[in-house]
Amino acid sequence: MRHLHALIALILALAVAPAVRAEPAIWIVRDEDSEMVLFGSIHLLPPGLAWRPAALDAALVKADDLWFELPMGAETQQQAARLAMRQGTLPPGPGLYERLPTDSRQRLERLAAEYGLPANFLDQLKPWFAEVLLVTTMLGRQGADIAHGVEEQVNITASPEVRRQALETVEEQLGAFDAVPLEEQLASLAYNLQAMEEDPGAFDRLLAIWMAGDLAALEAEALDPLEAFAPSLYQQLIVDRNTDWLEQLRTRLAGSGRTVVVVGAGHLVGDVGLPARLRALGYEVEGP
Repeated sequence: MRHLHALIALILALAVAPAVRAEPAIWIVRDEDSEMVLFGSIHLLPPGLAWRPAALDAALVKADDLWFELPMGAETQQQAARLAMRQGTLPPGPGLYERLPTDSRQRLERLAAEYGLPANFLDQLKPWFAEVLLVTTMLGRQGADIAHGVEEQVNITASPEVRRQALETVEEQLGAFDAVPLEEQLASLAYNLQAMEEDPGAFDRLLAIWMAGDLAALEAEALDPLEAFAPSLYQQLIVDRNTDWLEQLRTRLAGSGRTVVVVGAGHLVGDVGLPARLRALGYEVEGP
């Protein structure tokens, strides 16, 4: 559950794009007495993928602190599961299937059967939660999971002496999903149900684009469509959270030392991305 906001924005809305770099993008932000490395993650990955840039590993060796979106550990996973069930259930009234147009309802029925998700269970869920379950189940079938994702791998390989920090709580992250109007949740689910059926190779292309560091493709083929068909979802999950995180990173840069920040790749691209916003504030930012 806990890292899927960027996946929903990116995984299922990609078109073929050329590779223009040799590795995932990385940024280095500097002021007089601080250095902050920003790395955009894919939260679920297949095992054996050689994704780690040498610059990220070098930064981890020197880091004083390491920031993720959420606190790392099993307790966070368990808390996310409990809160998702509480916040992600529809109130009494029409179920999820009844709220969808006919073609989307039929797609949901087919995909639920394909992935072994009980229809009566999905029918009780808010669209955002049903979407998360479908996406994670689909990726699991393709061999991707959180255990091999960027955050987990960075966390287990970084020195235990490096302080772990979190940019938000589970309540805040799930609250961003839940605050989106139901109509836009339904639009996002319908869009991605169609993509899941008609474009099963989207995740492989996402990996290729991310591994190539093609930021223009991530923005044009993922974030731009999200903004177009679900503007409140885009605002809540990308823009508003970036604004909150930006203030926390500025506070950290006001101190001194070396920091590594690992967040979903969708938070680092475009004019609303953290690197561009830090540049606009006058920080020295090395990177694409």
